[in-house]
Amino acid sequence: MASRGRLRLAAVALALTALGGVGLAAEPEKAVTSKAQSEKPLGVVELFTSQGCSSCPPADVFFAELAGKDDIIALAYHVNYWDYLGWQDTLSTKENTERQYDYMRAFGSRSVYTPQAVINGRSHVNGASRKDVDGALARMDRTGEGMRVGIKVSRTSDRVMIDAGDAGNGPADAHVVIVYFDPPQMVKIGQGENSGRSLTYWNAVSDIQIAGMWHGKAQRYELPMTEIAKKGGCAVLLQSVGKDGMPGPILGAAFIRKPDRL
Repeated sequence: MASRGRLRLAAVALALTALGGVGLAAEPEKAVTSKAQSEKPLGVVELFTSQGCSSCPPADVFFAELAGKDDIIALAYHVNYWDYLGWQDTLSTKENTERQYDYMRAFGSRSVYTPQAVINGRSHVNGASRKDVDGALARMDRTGEGMRVGIKVSRTSDRVMIDAGDAGNGPADAHVVIVYFDPPQMVKIGQGENSGRSLTYWNAVSDIQIAGMWHGKAQRYELPMTEIAKKGGCAVLLQSVGKDGMPGPILGAAFIRKPDRL
């Protein structure tokens, strides 16, 4: 994972505090998620894409469908290595590209590509292939490689509470990763391989922060509501990390705030 000096600790930036075992706040809580959203979604789809890649528009269109589903945590990471083709991706960040390279190393691959969809942090497929993405999600759900740890998000007027469940006999350690993303926006591409096209991009990741550690037991974390309100959208991932610091399987996930319209 790009935590090796490249991601700021949200424990500092957001003053996020772990409150394992502490009771609920005195002020009544309101559920952030809709009734249709489960504490254990079907899975997490991380799409690595670029406005400068001619193969990406079909994946971006399919991704928009995924982003509209309540049972899938869909996050789009715009990368910058195609910028040399004549168009600088307006949503790309160095950190997004680094995250893809970290996945490359974790999977033992020799190169990166777009559109790439990483499913539950466990495997990757062509992000434009509905069959491959849906198949991977369904297969992992059947084999116990889906979301194994429930995450519940609630809030008061001034804070957001993230309650991560117990792993039972499962993995004992994971990073609590906060992923911020932009609201859906239309971009008119002026040059490069997609010149002249106007495309709408959903859940484009703008920042990634490691908020703390989860050690296999039920635990609560808090974020100030003022920080969440500054962002377009936000999700939390409970992601295991290899001994080499590379990203591993995602064990649980939830939306904290999810914009759903232009």
